[in-house]
Amino acid sequence: MGFKVAVVGATGNVGREMLAILAERQFPVSEVVALASSRSVGTEVSFGDKVLKCKALDNYDFADTDIALMSAGGDVSKVWSPKIGQQGCVVIDNSSVWRMDPDVPLVVPEVNAAALDGFKKKNIIANPNCSTAQLVVALKPLHDKFGITRVVVSTYQSVSGAGKEGMDELDRQTKALYSLGDVQTKKFTKRIAFNLIPHIDVFMEDGFTKEEWKMNVETKKILDPKIKLTATCVRVPVFIAHSESVNIECEKPITADAARDVLRNAPGVIVIDKHENGGYVTPHEAAGEDATFISRIREDISVENGLAFWCVSDNLRKGAALNAVQIAEALVKRNLIAPKKA
Repeated sequence: MGFKVAVVGATGNVGREMLAILAERQFPVSEVVALASSRSVGTEVSFGDKVLKCKALDNYDFADTDIALMSAGGDVSKVWSPKIGQQGCVVIDNSSVWRMDPDVPLVVPEVNAAALDGFKKKNIIANPNCSTAQLVVALKPLHDKFGITRVVVSTYQSVSGAGKEGMDELDRQTKALYSLGDVQTKKFTKRIAFNLIPHIDVFMEDGFTKEEWKMNVETKKILDPKIKLTATCVRVPVFIAHSESVNIECEKPITADAARDVLRNAPGVIVIDKHENGGYVTPHEAAGEDATFISRIREDISVENGLAFWCVSDNLRKGAALNAVQIAEALVKRNLIAPKKA
């Protein structure tokens, strides 16, 4: 018997992707329910070859629902995730609200699936930040083999990380520039079309942005609290897929060839690393794919036991929707949940 799954925030970019991935991966469902705000009631969304009409979250009863994939934003999650969990429905939450709660596992299945064993304290499991998810998939096999001590990462994050509004703004500004019209800035702090913005989320007292802070604390919680990490997060005029330039320092000697061999055998990773024109992956190729792609692997000669590489992944998939579905799959595989109706 399958599981009854609710997708909360079904009309958003990530919610729609969750529905698509549930169908693509043939997750064992008995029923899928699309939930959204009251203003979106009746909006049609696709689930495989089916069309679902959105129901209102406000009056939905989760008593007979097994899994809720939550992608409705932090304010909604803060109120609703505990309520849903208390009804015996497992919440897999995509917001940042619950990630650092000690009673909530923060999970990337290829990295720390064992952490799922503690989800019953609140019946909530947190999805990491999109930029963190792809990073730890790449770091995990290298850390296991060589012992990473420090990470320096610069991100090149697509506008879809800011939701539909971000994608619309890049589209609108690009068209305005081509037609010599007025360029209006609403979602971002500065023009994003043909520009870069070294600012994602709010600034903190130490000068880092909250996005950069998230990458630091989330990597420690998922992978190893002893790893030192510093990040610079940049918004770029790309619609889908985040890219990262990563430099690591390790306890043990590391070579590019050894790292390449380790990464080629790692789950969720595809290595495309040819020292020739086009022998690397860009956001364009990664969009719509499930893997985290690694290219430009080379030894960092500025430090002892150093390595540098390029990392690209679809932020709507591995950075959000795919990881949430993989968590649900891991719960089933590890026999941590069973259908209520069974």
